[in-house]
Amino acid sequence: MSLTNLLVPTYTQMLQALSSWLEKAQKQIPEAEVLLSARLASDMYPLSSQVRFACLQAQEATFRLRGEPLPEFLDQLAREGQNAGEQPGSISDAQVRISEALSLLSDLGSDALDDGAQRSITLELPNGMIFDMTGEQYARDWAMAQFHFHLITAYAILRSQAIELGKADYVQHMFTYLRPGPAPQS
Repeated sequence: MSLTNLLVPTYTQMLQALSSWLEKAQKQIPEAEVLLSARLASDMYPLSSQVRFACLQAQEATFRLRGEPLPEFLDQLAREGQNAGEQPGSISDAQVRISEALSLLSDLGSDALDDGAQRSITLELPNGMIFDMTGEQYARDWAMAQFHFHLITAYAILRSQAIELGKADYVQHMFTYLRPGPAPQS
């Protein structure tokens, strides 16, 4: 499977799911904006950061795998995520960030990331750690893991705040594969 065929649909499906979770939260509680400051633990980033970081991870991977410099808007998104504890923004702001990420993904060609599989990628973290890997290793071991970490954390924050979400909300894209007819009897 190519990197494009793995990453782009995964990021797209899961960002769409994240968007629908936020919509459900707005429908379930009138003061849904307060959820953006909710955290699982005091030393973790709040929901507003998790949304931004999920969007950041999806977009950052597309630039790294194409060997392109990271654009300023990704630095801005990272700063927003880091500062979201003090400035969580609104659910509308979060939806805009998701929309922007989905737009970037939808504009990619059918093989846009594939040449990046063997590309040498150096990942420098703010704490001074430096990782050297191929694009395939980066996609498998970093990009997907980081994306899903922030996505799962956002889901867990919403659930911990009594938003009614279930596994079907997490894997809603699977319903396109559902065989028609009655459910099997157990």
